[in-house]
Amino acid sequence: MFKKLKLTPAGWETDSRERKSYYIYFAGQNMIYTLVSQFLVTYLMFQGVNLAKAGTIMLAVKVWDAVNDAIFGVIFDSVKFKSGKKYLPWLKISTVLIPLSTLLLFFIPKSSGEVLKLAWFAVAYICWDTAYTLCDVPIYGVITSMTKNMDERNSMLSYKSIWGGVGTAVTTLIASVLVSEKVNSNYSVVAVITCVLAIATMTPVLFNIKERFNSQDEESFTIRKMFRYLFSNKYLLIYYIGFFFYSALNVSAAFNLFVSYYIFNNELFALVVGAIGVVPQLIFSLLIPKMLKKFDKTKLMILCNIANCVLSVIIWLVGRQNIYLYIVLSTLRAVPMGIYGVLMFMFTPDCAEYGKYKSGIEANGITFAIQTFMVKLTAAISGALGMFLLGLKYTGWISVEVENFQELSTSGVTQSVHALDVLWFVYVMVPAIGCALGLVVWKFYKLNDKDVQIMADCNAGKIERVEADEMLSRKY
Repeated sequence: MFKKLKLTPAGWETDSRERKSYYIYFAGQNMIYTLVSQFLVTYLMFQGVNLAKAGTIMLAVKVWDAVNDAIFGVIFDSVKFKSGKKYLPWLKISTVLIPLSTLLLFFIPKSSGEVLKLAWFAVAYICWDTAYTLCDVPIYGVITSMTKNMDERNSMLSYKSIWGGVGTAVTTLIASVLVSEKVNSNYSVVAVITCVLAIATMTPVLFNIKERFNSQDEESFTIRKMFRYLFSNKYLLIYYIGFFFYSALNVSAAFNLFVSYYIFNNELFALVVGAIGVVPQLIFSLLIPKMLKKFDKTKLMILCNIANCVLSVIIWLVGRQNIYLYIVLSTLRAVPMGIYGVLMFMFTPDCAEYGKYKSGIEANGITFAIQTFMVKLTAAISGALGMFLLGLKYTGWISVEVENFQELSTSGVTQSVHALDVLWFVYVMVPAIGCALGLVVWKFYKLNDKDVQIMADCNAGKIERVEADEMLSRKY
């Protein structure tokens, strides 16, 4: 029985070593991403800087990000390496740059004034943002080069999300425990540990994966061609407009520790709730490859986000008054959120196949650059939005300069009832509003799994265009 489990399914084009390397890469990448997306705001709040100013810098960096991602997308689709490889050279470069830029971000000089702290943060954030682009576009794009089998892709993208979740859990555990009152460490130490683990898990992919389907006659991109491609790929735009609302308003991750500390009186409470929610999340995540054989992933995504909205409203109304009810409701909500977390980036390869089928242009660089840009843009907006809302004068939120929650507890600083009411609303309801807005947009996403497989077969030359047009369920 165990020997059978190790065999590669018939029709799959990758081997076991490739897939394992691909999976654990996302554990390392998510360790870094989780540290920045979920704990950078807390780190900045501990620096004693003005939250509104820090939020402004986050958004300002996105001006560069918009230029940087567009430029890299064009460069990515134009550069030809002597090795003939399209994705691996970029992954090798980024595996060095990402940890270095992450360390720079979490080593703001403690004794410096606010101006220097904010300037350091701005430069470091630009460096990190650029380095992350160099890894995110290639690692998501390489799967289109590894295999054209849609079942294999869906399975790999499901399991990589599970391993990505492992990376998220590791960083969450390290960052929550080390800065707690009991351990009394700081985020610089957390950053060092996280970067070492990330390098160890991101390196194997550089030696084990194979690029099988790189097109030899890809077009050199111009800005004009890029926009022509984007406007021909309407489903890429529809999906990521919906994703923008869902993710940009998802401010809860940045405030997990503060909600635990101020609302539930223990900064490690979020860790307990998260650990309980991991069990059903993991079970359903493992079932996703089988679920996708019976259900179209778009319908599954819609259903999960409806459940997310409903449960969030209930949590906001009753969760704060009853800690046990909050745990139960949060655990239930973790299921649809976890399923969508796995499905989230399965839509980009589909849109890449649709884009090539529709326009005849091979543009994986542009397609995945849009994904990277939207992920970083929404992460910055969600962090900045939360800081803006808490930083408004009417909330009465008091800023502090500390290293960890032990120092915070002895500082004597308390927040007003009104400030905590705002914190609770921002934490629960702002993400629910974003999810609802995303659902409205995703109603117009009509690309289905069966048609994507037909398009992929046509793009790979397995079937003729005329035959593919006849096989599609609808005219695109």
